[in-house]
Amino acid sequence: MSASLFSPLRIRSLTLRNRIVVSPMCQYSSVDGFANDWHLVHLGGFAVGGAALVVAEATAVSPEGRISPRDLGIWRDEHVAPLSRITEFIQAQGAIPGMQLAHAGRKASVDAPFNGGKPLDPEHGGWSPLFAPSAIPFASGYQAPVAMSTADIARVVADFRTAAQRAFKAGFRVLELHGAHGYLLHEFLSPLSNTRDDDYGGSFENRIRFVLETIDAVRGVWPDQLPLFLRVSATDWAEGGWHLDECVELSRIAGERGVDLVDCSTGGNVSGVRIPTGPGYQVPFSERVKRQAGVLAGAVGLITEALQADEIIQREQADVVILARELLRDPHFPLRAARELGVDVTWPKQYERAKL
Repeated sequence: MSASLFSPLRIRSLTLRNRIVVSPMCQYSSVDGFANDWHLVHLGGFAVGGAALVVAEATAVSPEGRISPRDLGIWRDEHVAPLSRITEFIQAQGAIPGMQLAHAGRKASVDAPFNGGKPLDPEHGGWSPLFAPSAIPFASGYQAPVAMSTADIARVVADFRTAAQRAFKAGFRVLELHGAHGYLLHEFLSPLSNTRDDDYGGSFENRIRFVLETIDAVRGVWPDQLPLFLRVSATDWAEGGWHLDECVELSRIAGERGVDLVDCSTGGNVSGVRIPTGPGYQVPFSERVKRQAGVLAGAVGLITEALQADEIIQREQADVVILARELLRDPHFPLRAARELGVDVTWPKQYERAKL
């Protein structure tokens, strides 16, 4: 019998109460990387609303790894305490707290989207240098990054390792490594951003090396009983770039190295590409990964309706649906979806009168 949207899912020692996962969504609301009341209400509301796993936004493993000056961070021990307040609340609502660890690479040092999202130089609140596999700027107007040395690569791997240890201390019980959307891990994967001629460039085996080293470093300190996810862009949507066949093979290898679920997004590494969007437009990528890579897969991309989400799970196109914009519109989507699908779920006692 196939699973459904409200079937529980066990991953290592954890059991998700349903198949609805909150996607990491940058809030650009931190000062010096610290979580605050906005993050508590934003993330806590999804737990109250019935999601199974609430994943905090792309959280920088180093100051230069931030997308913007207002990104959440976990590069300091002092970041742990305010994050712990959030994870305690999420767990008290029956949900599981997760965190996405990230380094923005050549896409770092930009303003928040609601301020225009333009690149920032050091004189206007940004920073330099930016780091990338090769000295290729993301787009016109962006800083040219510094091509990373092997020592730089080792330092960033160590930053991910230490960040994972802090995340555990803060109470997070699922980690996701951000290998998508044109940020640093993705930049190494794609020939369009990685033109190196050393052990980290050229062949597929070399281009995935940095990602695998990061997985190994994090899995080495992340408790064996807890899940590790990897977010990928399954394609660059550009000729000569990273593509689905390579993504499936990386997912298979990552699974062998201790990754439990691959979160399948697309794009972000090449500016100006045309992406054929539409309801569920990225689901075929999760379906390929699920069927061929031997790991759990998460589907994303314009999933907005309860029946749509349920069908994705029932048709075994993914093991979880990972929602973003629809949860911003309705943080209680899981409770509404349960009503629409005729499934009886536990509501917060404070809200039980609305269940009638």
